[in-house]
Amino acid sequence: MEDVSDPPFRAQCKKFGADMMYTEFISTEGLMRGANKSIQKLDIYDYERPIGIQIFGGELEPMIYSAQVVEAHQPNLLDINYGCPVKKVVCKDAGAGILKNIPKMMQLTSAVIKATTLPVTVKTRLGWDESTINIVEVAERLQDIGVQALTIHARTRVQMYKGEADWSWIAKVKDNPRLTIPVFGNGDIDSPQKAKRYKETFGADGLMIGRAAIGYPWVFREIKAYLDRGEIIPPPDIHERATACREHLTHSMEWKGESLGIVEMRRHYAHYFRGYEGIKEFRMRLVNTMDYRELMNILEEVESHYHGKEDLFADTAI
Repeated sequence: MEDVSDPPFRAQCKKFGADMMYTEFISTEGLMRGANKSIQKLDIYDYERPIGIQIFGGELEPMIYSAQVVEAHQPNLLDINYGCPVKKVVCKDAGAGILKNIPKMMQLTSAVIKATTLPVTVKTRLGWDESTINIVEVAERLQDIGVQALTIHARTRVQMYKGEADWSWIAKVKDNPRLTIPVFGNGDIDSPQKAKRYKETFGADGLMIGRAAIGYPWVFREIKAYLDRGEIIPPPDIHERATACREHLTHSMEWKGESLGIVEMRRHYAHYFRGYEGIKEFRMRLVNTMDYRELMNILEEVESHYHGKEDLFADTAI
């Protein structure tokens, strides 16, 4: 998740139970050009482990070069993104754009595997559109060239993030007797009950959580409690939400610098406090100041205002 799953965000996910994490996807062309933004995304920390660095690209030389750069940063694995549906990525035969050219996908993947000693994994989608769903064949071919694990977002590229993810295709991949690598399911997992139902129904070896973790890193501990013990644990109260938000903001400033850290944190406030009646006024103040102390004061106000008033919490988005 570009501009979301950076180290400050990942720190919160790890704190609340994520077992495995990935960097934002990194442009192989950007790495080859020495672009500062791409290079910064390589930053990983020991507390995040196990962690994978994810790359995307559509050209052979930058993919090989980037595999070697990634290895120098010593992640636990290298992941290739063949799933991003965004037009500016797809038009370069990168991300889900490669789904129109499976032979090229295999060529690029094989070259990356040969260029690094790291385990190589892949994230992809079902196919380009409904008429070209080929994930069963693609999964087998990726395994045959040396991919160590596969994550499947159970939508086509044409679907983008719309409609319902079709996990029945994940079940078909798992039912292939030739396939032995782990298969992880992705798409629409936003509750402990759904996580358990999808995992048991479709047989995925694990679950990848993306959008549901934005502003709600507690999703990991809730899912694990339900999978491990059948326990529904209560959602975080306002103190825990405000504390996580303060930690995220502080870490964001430390990693990106004060100004950029404050600006890029703005996208997260609505998610951390989603559903609290009347929160919009506080959020507008949070996104309209560049002063760290004032931000901290506003977050203290938020916590104080909603403390003991869970009746002001509603299942409505901001």
